[in-house]
Amino acid sequence: MTRERALSQAGACFDAGDFKTTLARRIAMPTESQNPERKHVLADYLEAEIKPAFESMGFRCQTLTHPDALAPFLYAERLEGEALPTALGYGHGDVIRGLESEWKNGLSPWALTESEGLWYGRGIADNKGQHTVNMEALRIVLQTRGKLGFNAKVLIEMGEETGSPGLRQICAEHRDMLQADLLLASDGPRLSAQRPTIFLGSRGSVNIDLVITAREGGHHSGNWGGLISNPGIQLAHAIASIVSATGQIRIPEWVPRELPDSVRRALADCEVDGGENGPRIEPDWGEPGLSPAERVFGWCSFEVLAFKTGNPETPVNAIPPRAWARCQLRFVVGIDPEQILPALRRHLDRQGFPMVRIESTGEDMFQATRIDPDDKWVKWTADSLERSTGKKPAILPNLGGSLPNDIFTDVLGLRTVWVPHSYPGCSQHAPNEHLPPAVLREGLVGMTGIYWDLGEGGPD
Repeated sequence: MTRERALSQAGACFDAGDFKTTLARRIAMPTESQNPERKHVLADYLEAEIKPAFESMGFRCQTLTHPDALAPFLYAERLEGEALPTALGYGHGDVIRGLESEWKNGLSPWALTESEGLWYGRGIADNKGQHTVNMEALRIVLQTRGKLGFNAKVLIEMGEETGSPGLRQICAEHRDMLQADLLLASDGPRLSAQRPTIFLGSRGSVNIDLVITAREGGHHSGNWGGLISNPGIQLAHAIASIVSATGQIRIPEWVPRELPDSVRRALADCEVDGGENGPRIEPDWGEPGLSPAERVFGWCSFEVLAFKTGNPETPVNAIPPRAWARCQLRFVVGIDPEQILPALRRHLDRQGFPMVRIESTGEDMFQATRIDPDDKWVKWTADSLERSTGKKPAILPNLGGSLPNDIFTDVLGLRTVWVPHSYPGCSQHAPNEHLPPAVLREGLVGMTGIYWDLGEGGPD
């Protein structure tokens, strides 16, 4: 009954194919939360697959529902003692649409397939592979030790890919039941495939539509060119006033006043690496004076996701009456989310663009969150991972992307420590979603070590 034996069992479970068999069964369930026809599959995933797995480990399971949610939630708990540390886990079993026709020959989103040393399947990275790692690590600790040595609570949802409707309300209604010493969960990518990673929150995200409607209908560009305004030109200039030609944000309220010293220290040895399939990092793009890691994990970024004026498919000799752009701001802690849109309105008016309308996209805003990189639970988790993997983990103050992490920090009042089991080039949300099996194997060993150490008492 030793830590070394538990880690050995984790590696043996993976190498024997047991882990792959379990994950393949879960990937085979087409849990597309964006597809109304799959609604029954969402409930089946929890009831037929996840609930029995937890119950076999002695967890008490409860199905939670809320009118705002499109699918149920599963809550599982194993309480071993009031004086023991308590960890809340989280994962989601829903996936983005399969896009079956767009996968490479021989691959299907609903079959775990090995090809050229990679494992393919929808959800393998986001998030079935990740919560399967954590569930199997719990099972291995129980099998080796005979108990966990801590209290485990886990919440699995089936609507993350549609914005997690109902999750905030479920957490608010069951706040006492979900109390823990920390959230310990897995989602998102590592810094690189080769390096274990911890992140402590996520950047916030808000999508914004910018629209100019000048008049009804288009008008001949020869007869009217030079006499009437072109919304496409105006909107291009309006966007150019928001961000420089090299991606530097020009609205003061949209950038933090400083990069905290603890964040700089955490990012000092973090090298952004998207792998062979990732794009080349452009050193002159974004906020000057920052490292690539500081730009994506410590600063804010503004992007134009789509721009339309006229008829792009069939251009005609007419000045278009309208221009539209879908834009996005990713922001970090230190930005007041209530001031994002008012600051944009003031900026556009100052720059001479009162004709630009700011419209809601109808999507919820993700809030920016991160706990202190110097928190004792961060150091404890990093030490455990290093002992198990022999590698120094990267510590990211927050994920570059966005998660509903503020629900756990603000509604439940928890520290949040995320240990991802994916990598930047995994093609999540796209055809051919995949992972190197070595990432999953190392994740299983690392999480087994973390859960084992938590059973020894956690940090002082």
